[in-house]
Amino acid sequence: MVDIAEDGRIWLLSGPTSSYALHLTDADELLHLYWGPRIALADAQALAEDPLPGYWPFESPLDGREEYPVEGGPRFVRPALSVRTEERRGTEWRFQAYETEADELRLRFDDDGVAVTLHYRMRGDVVERWVTVANGGDARVELMRADAATWTLPDRDGWRLSQLHGRWAAESRLTTAPLTYGEKVIGSRRGHTGHQHLPWVALDTDATEEHGEVYGCALGWSGSWRIAVAQLPDARVQITGGAGYDDSGLLLLHPGESYTTPVFAGLWSDGGFGSASRTWHAYQRAYVIPDAERDRPVLFNSWEATNFAISEEQQLALARRAADIGVELFVVDDGWFGARTSDRAGLGDWTPNPDRFPQGLKPLADRVHGLGMQFGIWVEPEMVNPDSDLYRAHPDWVQYQPGRKRTELRNQLVLNLAREDVQEYLWEQLDTLLSSAPVDYVKWDFNRCFTDAGWPGEPYPQRLWVDHVRALYALLDRLRAAHPSVAFESCSGGGGRIDLGVLSRTDQVWTSDNTDPLDRLAIQHGFSQIHPARVMAAWVTDSPNTQLNGRVSTLRFRFVSAMAGVLGVGGDLTEWTEEELAESRQWVQLYKEIRPVVQHGELHRLRPPAGGLSAVQYVRGEDAVVLAWLQSQSYGEPVPALRLRGLDPTASYECRETGQVHCGAVLLHHGLRTGLKGDLDATVLRLRRMG
Repeated sequence: MVDIAEDGRIWLLSGPTSSYALHLTDADELLHLYWGPRIALADAQALAEDPLPGYWPFESPLDGREEYPVEGGPRFVRPALSVRTEERRGTEWRFQAYETEADELRLRFDDDGVAVTLHYRMRGDVVERWVTVANGGDARVELMRADAATWTLPDRDGWRLSQLHGRWAAESRLTTAPLTYGEKVIGSRRGHTGHQHLPWVALDTDATEEHGEVYGCALGWSGSWRIAVAQLPDARVQITGGAGYDDSGLLLLHPGESYTTPVFAGLWSDGGFGSASRTWHAYQRAYVIPDAERDRPVLFNSWEATNFAISEEQQLALARRAADIGVELFVVDDGWFGARTSDRAGLGDWTPNPDRFPQGLKPLADRVHGLGMQFGIWVEPEMVNPDSDLYRAHPDWVQYQPGRKRTELRNQLVLNLAREDVQEYLWEQLDTLLSSAPVDYVKWDFNRCFTDAGWPGEPYPQRLWVDHVRALYALLDRLRAAHPSVAFESCSGGGGRIDLGVLSRTDQVWTSDNTDPLDRLAIQHGFSQIHPARVMAAWVTDSPNTQLNGRVSTLRFRFVSAMAGVLGVGGDLTEWTEEELAESRQWVQLYKEIRPVVQHGELHRLRPPAGGLSAVQYVRGEDAVVLAWLQSQSYGEPVPALRLRGLDPTASYECRETGQVHCGAVLLHHGLRTGLKGDLDATVLRLRRMG
């Protein structure tokens, strides 16, 4: 909903509980006006009457107040837009007009032919913002920086900044610290979203999980990116973010060309971090994730069971056992194509290995379908091994700097997806692959960062940083249109490419290569701050965890940990005992029963994974599910009760614990005690409203 003042210079966007307002002054300065609890247009007009402070030599009244600060003029804050022409650098824009179409507001500005359009859209209580820069002149224009948005927070004391940091196998770790004067910059200069930070920040002053105001921002971009959170000298706080890490040059726009930034979304919540997360989750399920209303199937992935040593008969043996425990999707991971017997060869040659699959993938896929499961495969299209037919034929198709060594990480190079010939090759290879066998699912991996990001012969090689991502999006869009029944998972050595941009084109994401169930609790806790369980893939693998840390854990704990998202199995089922298989069958069946609540319900984080008891709760309609883990327990120490949330405090609920009646009729204010005891134990509680 967009309300506009009679003079056409105040705009108010409103959702169910919040509002966002901006104001164009008589001097054509676009100022941020308001962001917080829902207000009326008259309230916004009253706020617009407050005059700006006057200019003086060392400060600008615009700093910290402008809606989208540009480079140039009396400004000293970080600019969201930096433009360079052959004659000058900076922007001196003039307001042209505003437009509304459906729920979108567009504000148009011009600077001697450089047209800048600010886009706004309210979806629920999430404000989507993005920018289009178009070259309507006769000379080329270089975008040094074009951020998607600058967010301005209300004047408060004691802001705290929350962010998600990490590294490979330890992604999405939540940290919160006081915001201090100056800038805090997070991002990725690696060519992909990165394991080190998710493009999300949240700010509060005194919020808890259940109470207090929270402001959050999330960027939808799958390449290099930057978010800068600045506390200015007058204590005002602004958040600026967009594609690209530095200001060395983003794109070169020739006459008639334009660039549209990714979406930088923001929300306000007064129900603490839990409410903010639930708002993000609902937004993504409604507006971002494809086919979000569909349940994601229980999958088996062959990687940890086989690594590269695969064959058709071996995969079929795993498939039989997977089907027997109730798996719905069987995925053949790395090693099915080209000369791929290790990570040293084969990437780029997307045809089945004739020794391992002499008749291609179709016979195996048909037999998997015959077992009642869908069939999936692993690919890594953006990469190439030097030992491959593709690289031998086209060594110039990779990113490289002339006269420099081509850096190999994981024995592979990055294809220059910004090239149209590379785009067409990958389309032909993948379209042929998906047409040659009944493939239902593709795990799309990306296992190294950009290093030698050069493009010899290209007049403006810097554009590959942006155009690689735009080409990736276009390729995924084209494949989804041609093969609408195929689901896609985003993977990048685990959680290295998770953001709102890739989630708008994929059905789920691989959260981390770390499948240890205890480590996963912290990873999943951080992930849930922004993304819903509906996209969070998690596997049950072998114990001890030989892939990473050697930790021993019960099958029960492994399953309940993985059931917090999209359940998968990745252990070597041919080595599991009959008792383990029988227990697994029960857990898979239980997950299918609770799946609608877990994947589509509202999440409540009951106790964080900080040792002792931790738990999450999902609520959907009359049903609720609680997953709880006892990480450690001192002798004689009772397990604390869980205070449930999101239920009717006047109603009674029947509670069943992992298949048996345990807690009977429970009132919300009584809390809930589980049957947990012993180290690293876990449980599932199902609640249904009575009467």
